[in-house]
Amino acid sequence: MNIRKLKAAMVERGISTGQLADRIGINRSTLYRRIAAQGRDFTIGEAESIAAALNLSPAESTAIFFGRDVA
Repeated sequence: MNIRKLKAAMVERGISTGQLADRIGINRSTLYRRIAAQGRDFTIGEAESIAAALNLSPAESTAIFFGRDVA
């Protein structure tokens, strides 16, 4: 998962991590932990909810959820 691209998409859309957690129906601390873990623990359903909440295009979704951060 490419966390940098996820965060960039959130910034572009003016959505904070807390707001995103509320929109996808998970606890804020859970979302913060999953982001800190580089997205390894996101479920497919959560990824779909994030894509919908951020109104991601198919290309953006692929880049975020199937890409990798370069450390």
